[in-house]
Amino acid sequence: MSRTTPLSDTQIKHAKPRAKEYNLADGAGLYLRVRTTGSKVWLFNYLKPYLRKRANLSLGHYPAMSLASARKKRGQLLELLADDVDPQEHREQQQTKIKEAYDNNFRRVFDDWHKIKKTKVTADYASDIRSSMELHVMPKLADTPIHKIKARKVIEILNPVAAKGAMETVKRLCQRLNEVMTFAVNTGVIEHNPLAGIKSAFAAPVKSHFPTLRPEQLPELMIALNNASIRRTTRCLIEWQLHTMVRPSEAAGARWAEVDLENANWKIPAERMKRALCLLELMQPISGRREHIFPSERNPKSHTHPQTANMALKRMGFAGRLVSHGLRALASTTLNEKGFNADVIESALAHVDQNAVRAAYNRAQYIDRRREMMAWWSGHITNASQSNISLSSSSNF
Repeated sequence: MSRTTPLSDTQIKHAKPRAKEYNLADGAGLYLRVRTTGSKVWLFNYLKPYLRKRANLSLGHYPAMSLASARKKRGQLLELLADDVDPQEHREQQQTKIKEAYDNNFRRVFDDWHKIKKTKVTADYASDIRSSMELHVMPKLADTPIHKIKARKVIEILNPVAAKGAMETVKRLCQRLNEVMTFAVNTGVIEHNPLAGIKSAFAAPVKSHFPTLRPEQLPELMIALNNASIRRTTRCLIEWQLHTMVRPSEAAGARWAEVDLENANWKIPAERMKRALCLLELMQPISGRREHIFPSERNPKSHTHPQTANMALKRMGFAGRLVSHGLRALASTTLNEKGFNADVIESALAHVDQNAVRAAYNRAQYIDRRREMMAWWSGHITNASQSNISLSSSSNF
């Protein structure tokens, strides 16, 4: 068998087109095809594993791909063949993998993650997640392939937010970015999460408490509430939140269907509350035929805005001293000072218990004790109103 003489750069450079295409062999399956147009393309001719059929694989055009580069590529293809891997099938698989990688940009992966995330959280929280990502992250990261996202780039994106002192926002963005990337790992889109430690690049947020009143200032609040020039719905909402100790969004979104009037029980569905109770008689003629207990003034088919109570408290003179979320703190402080069981108080506030088994046990164990405590708290609010002018103590108000 005659040995093929390897090509030289000079030979390739001076190869001229002919009436028909022809090949210049370099050996070991590597050819340079000279076309009638004068263009030159590298080909690799090989025997397909198992099928034992010959095939050509285009490697690239000369001079964009040099002789040295073509030989290097040939060496890689021969290694594949040594492992019974078809170079053409290998190339198609790699191209598909690359296409999928670029199709899986951050926005697409985020959307896939968010579809699942929103089934586990409230609609408001799901909306907040998307809004924060659209505002701070998407403008610079949306079209980036997920496999190309690096910690340094993301830190640069978050630095302007941190520079404004919004460290709580930075903390939440880091958490959400990590959830998206972990989702990408778990679904096989990427091999590892490169953002696992980005929160350490930023200062921790300084915890601040919601403005609230001391227990002895409760009478001041009740007098102000009952003399305030605000809508009855808003007044009932504030006192409802005070009595039930729920979050502002939970109080504002309360539905009649959730209330068992006969057994004096209010059960908030899991999708509206992290964990889960008068004034209803006053609201019955106002909203009894509607879905929500506290309907919006502008759109009665929807519930009042969670910030309605805050705006009312400001108008009542409590700006900087009390926010609606602080009503929960007021209740907690009072009940703790009065010696109620701390676990019962936490259960009433619906704070997350990290131990799911203990949480389930607590719900069963504390329900009666919670009723006693809540009854005392409602009585305490009424007494603090002075002259019994609390809305919850009078159906004739």
